[in-house]
Amino acid sequence: MRLRSILLRTILLVTLALAGAHFEGAAAFAQEAQTQAAAPAPVDTPFDQAAKEIDKAKVQLTALQDGVKQNADNDDALVGLATKADELSRAVITISVNLRPRFDQIKNRLAEIGDPPKDGQPPEAEIVTQERNTLAAERAQINAVTGDAENLSIAVTKLVNQIIEMRRQLFADTLFKRTEVSASVIDDAAGAFVHEISEFSQALSSWAVFVWKFKRFPMFAAIFLSLASALILLSGSYRLFGAYLRRDEAVEEPSYIGRLSIAFWSTLIRTMALSVLLVTSFFFLNGFNVLRPDIAPVIGALFGTIGLVYFVGRFANAIFAPREPRWRLVRLSNLGARSIGYCLLAMAVVNGLDYLFGTVSEAMGSPLVLTVIRSLFAALIIGMILITVSFGKPMLARNGDPDAPGRHWPRGMAIILRVVGASLIIAALTGYVGLARFVATQLIITGAVVATMYVGLLSGKAISRQESFGDTFFARFLTRRFNLGPVAIDQAGLLVGLAIYAVALIIGVPLILLLWGFHVQDLQIIAYRLFTEVRLGGISISLLGICTGILLFAGVYLLTRWLQRWLDGNVMARSHVDLGVRNSVKTGIGYLGVGIAAIIGVSAAGIDLSSFALVASALSVGIGFGLQNIVSNFVSGLILLVERPFKVGDHVVSGTAEGIVKRISVRATEIETFRKQSIIVPNSELINGLVGNWTHRNKIGRSEIPVSVSYNADPQQVMDILLELTAKIPLVMRNPEPHVEFLRFGPYSLDFELRFFLADMGDGMTVRNNLRIEILRRFKAEGIEIPLPQSDLTIHRDAPPVLSNAVKEQTDGRDDPKNKPIEEEERPVRQLRGRTADGSLKS
Repeated sequence: MRLRSILLRTILLVTLALAGAHFEGAAAFAQEAQTQAAAPAPVDTPFDQAAKEIDKAKVQLTALQDGVKQNADNDDALVGLATKADELSRAVITISVNLRPRFDQIKNRLAEIGDPPKDGQPPEAEIVTQERNTLAAERAQINAVTGDAENLSIAVTKLVNQIIEMRRQLFADTLFKRTEVSASVIDDAAGAFVHEISEFSQALSSWAVFVWKFKRFPMFAAIFLSLASALILLSGSYRLFGAYLRRDEAVEEPSYIGRLSIAFWSTLIRTMALSVLLVTSFFFLNGFNVLRPDIAPVIGALFGTIGLVYFVGRFANAIFAPREPRWRLVRLSNLGARSIGYCLLAMAVVNGLDYLFGTVSEAMGSPLVLTVIRSLFAALIIGMILITVSFGKPMLARNGDPDAPGRHWPRGMAIILRVVGASLIIAALTGYVGLARFVATQLIITGAVVATMYVGLLSGKAISRQESFGDTFFARFLTRRFNLGPVAIDQAGLLVGLAIYAVALIIGVPLILLLWGFHVQDLQIIAYRLFTEVRLGGISISLLGICTGILLFAGVYLLTRWLQRWLDGNVMARSHVDLGVRNSVKTGIGYLGVGIAAIIGVSAAGIDLSSFALVASALSVGIGFGLQNIVSNFVSGLILLVERPFKVGDHVVSGTAEGIVKRISVRATEIETFRKQSIIVPNSELINGLVGNWTHRNKIGRSEIPVSVSYNADPQQVMDILLELTAKIPLVMRNPEPHVEFLRFGPYSLDFELRFFLADMGDGMTVRNNLRIEILRRFKAEGIEIPLPQSDLTIHRDAPPVLSNAVKEQTDGRDDPKNKPIEEEERPVRQLRGRTADGSLKS
């Protein structure tokens, strides 16, 4: 019994111990799980994110490849796939670009650490070895990901090229596809046409009833909004270009610029207004769910046909001016202008109706033979119109009278029209209906667009010609509004001409590309690459970045100019800062602002500033040889601006140049002489040479007036008179006081010098001039004579000839006995005759 009790107690203790251990382990596990739950989730490194993006891009590439295989004969689907492939290509490139900073950091750090020690060298620290190995492993991973990205980019580029080739082949197959044309085919097409008309009438009537009952208000709202948009555009255009939208009946002889401008702007703006009306109408009708899926394409084709016919009609009226021969741009008779205009309009109507009926057939599910026969008749009609026009007489008569019967086409033009018309007819009858239809469409629409562009370019050229813009309405408006002079108006004409070039090209080129088979997505890709990824060899240029950099540079530069004016006009002017200091501060801020603006502009343009290191090294070599003088002048200019040995407004003397400093730049200093001549002195000469500055510390300076009187004058009286007259001048300083210096006993006069100080050396000329006038008046009043230079000459007739050395030299070799001896005193001869103070001659 006791043994059993001991055993039970032992088992109980062991069980409790095991249970405690279990609970302790469970608590520890729970605590560890709680700790793991509380710990933050690991953050993906840039390498991990790049790897995930690469895997995602591979999946997208596979999907695109499958889509290309499934839609090999669908051009619209291929366009969408090409757009997605282009986006994928940019995303893959972005992956590599994002890894580049980290790769550069690892490369620089490994360069700092250096290579591992070689055999026999002291071992390095363990932490350095671990860091090198870690960085090397990460660099290898980045290289692997970058390699995958490059391979993926190559694959995407290959897919894009494949899509382009497939689309080109589809276009060629569609264009040169041959269809059999026979009587049975025409009969089948006639039956299909009757059935199509019946189905379309039912669909159109049911849609109209539905709209009138349930969509009446959205339809009127869509029409109202589209009309408002078109009217806003048209009214704004009339306000800006009203003078170029209407022909002035009062003008008898319109200028060439006026005719071109009215033809271009009237065609462009009115067509754009109608296009806005049609596009917004379709957009609002479709947005308000007024259009059914089977009716929407037909309405879109109807709007397109209306726009096409209106554009061709406006173009014909603008170019040929059937009823206003003085505004005509081509040398046609009135009858010829009307006939050609009607023919162009007829061909536009045929093209538009063919396009509209083709859209109806596609919406109604009509057989393809109906579209073929319809295009056949359209090509035949256009070909016959061209041949008929070639036999007309549209050219202006030789006498220049537009009402007179015209002349035949030039032989080359008539042959071209007949050949094109016959080619269309032959191609259509032989089964190449698609080719004939395409050529006919391009003849009309592309021809009208190209002709309008050409007129626009001619308008820009005529307006930008020198002294031509001033006669236009817009130039007169600018003159009245901004008070511009002839030179500014001429420069504005150049800008306006360039703007017209841009408008003509930006509108015309995309239209032509769309007409020749390009899609809107294609134009978007072209525009994106043009503005962001223009590649010249290995250099990638972003036009958008360049434009942004130019705008930022201009903005910072204008801000700098404003800061210069604000500091000069508000801060330094109110503080009465010296003019030279103000000029130095303005110049320094100007150069600093231009430097900052250049750095910001270059960085915004996407140009790596580190790439300028090679340019700087090459420039340093050039400086050492040919640019050292320029750099010397530049550094000297900086020294002048900082040290300020002279400033703007100082009176300086440098070599042969003396005048007032007008401008100090970093290359040269402009000095204006007192004769208003500007002398440009290189700064290095001012730094290395002697420069006298009359107004360096202040404008105080001494001025002198030399005075000479005869020996009969009293010196003290002369000195008193000079001091008395000087004391009456307010501009003469009293301290230091004026004084008179008795300089010398001259050969014929007593020489004095009046010396006085002025607070401003700029007043010296005026003060000296006034003082000289007063001195002359006072001396005349006091009887003090101002002598003229004089000499004494004695002639001896009876004395033997005694010649001086100078006379001997002159008469050496001459033994003429008739020569009379002349003796001259040894003192120098200055003048044979003088004049006394009263005006009488004195020998």
